[in-house]
Amino acid sequence: MDIVALGEILIDLTQTGVSTAGIPQFAANPGGAPANLAVAAAKLGAHTAFVGRTGADAYGNFLKKTLIDWGVDVSGLSQDPTHPTTLAVVTVDGTGERDFSFYRDRSADVMLTSEEVPAALLQNTHFFHIGSVSLTAEPARSATLDCARAARSNGALVTYDPNYRANLWQDKAAAIVRMKEPLCFTDILKVSDEELPLLTGTDDLESGTQMLASCGIRLILVTLGPDGVFYRFGAHTGQVPGVPCKVGDTNGAGDTFFGAVLSKLCKLELDTLTIPELEAILSFANRAASITTSRHGAIPAMPTLEEMAR
Repeated sequence: MDIVALGEILIDLTQTGVSTAGIPQFAANPGGAPANLAVAAAKLGAHTAFVGRTGADAYGNFLKKTLIDWGVDVSGLSQDPTHPTTLAVVTVDGTGERDFSFYRDRSADVMLTSEEVPAALLQNTHFFHIGSVSLTAEPARSATLDCARAARSNGALVTYDPNYRANLWQDKAAAIVRMKEPLCFTDILKVSDEELPLLTGTDDLESGTQMLASCGIRLILVTLGPDGVFYRFGAHTGQVPGVPCKVGDTNGAGDTFFGAVLSKLCKLELDTLTIPELEAILSFANRAASITTSRHGAIPAMPTLEEMAR
């Protein structure tokens, strides 16, 4: 595999408008940041697999079919007969920004254990990707950390997106402690400009990323919304501008960006990557994220390689 992503997969009940009576209307879109990334990279030509749990219900069947339809390996996806598929209600304001409400107490994705993860997926992948949502509760927390360490010991590069959702944590202090745990074995980090201060205590891009680099992280990407991305790669830093678009909604844009980056990096070696190559990859990823942002939903909005070529 080029990329194995482990974590939450869920239904995003995304607001699409209001009825003539003023009642909000929602569409049941497939979502969950690691699942989004696996699909985004697969649409762009990478060989990807997803590890996680859904309920053995209609939503779970739909999510599994979505992954299969886009070419994502589902040998690590299990369906839980006793816990339901997780739901996230996503409301969108006039600028396209999102607000999340989760229905996740003892839902299926939280019940993932290390023992059910196929060993082959930890032994044969270029990148092993995790996020922070699966760190919110056991047993998924231990499964996430154990599997990432195991994959790295087998030669994979660990990629991490500390995707902060305040209402999934007991409090911000607890979130920060847990979100920092994977940093010591992360090779590539994608963090938003809103999440950088949580991990470093500063919103200064230069000093914040320098603190993260001191953990041993080789490539750090700070997404800046419409302003593109700031990067730190070894001693080099820089910024690649974003691609303007008319915003539909921003759901899945960050996952598209990171999936696009990894879809290109899996064909290269990080040790020999040049700055011009990196900046070309980040420009490609910014374009992919812009396309997603211009549409509605997460996975349905992500571009294919053919669309990117056009």
